[in-house]
Amino acid sequence: MARILSIDYGLKRSGIAVTDPLQILATGLTTVESGKLIPFLKEYFKNEQVELILIGEPRNLNYTDTHATSLVKEAAERIRKEFPDIPIRMVDERYTSKMAGRAMIDMGMRKKQRQDKATVDQIAATILLQGWLQSR
Repeated sequence: MARILSIDYGLKRSGIAVTDPLQILATGLTTVESGKLIPFLKEYFKNEQVELILIGEPRNLNYTDTHATSLVKEAAERIRKEFPDIPIRMVDERYTSKMAGRAMIDMGMRKKQRQDKATVDQIAATILLQGWLQSR
């Protein structure tokens, strides 16, 4: 089976997580500068089979768009054009950053470690992906 990849896209950087080949477990992969996301994905797809890309869609609590929603949709469209053979699904990402912060506390990470936004983004992408896996 091929992997599923999730992206927590942000203006500066994007957290990335992937499943194992059996699509049972989500694992944080890395965080990349958002401007380098497409080249990173090209390189990753050379070595790994991916059957689906999930992209976190920012929403307010009342399901309306946030200030970042259009930015994320534009990025999703660029990815869709670059990789037309891989389906893309937008997934509600509300609470993933808060859940990532809570997970970091639960893991015993120090405050300085929890302030590393790259780590938060990667964990948020993992939470997004694991939640999607559990909801299938």
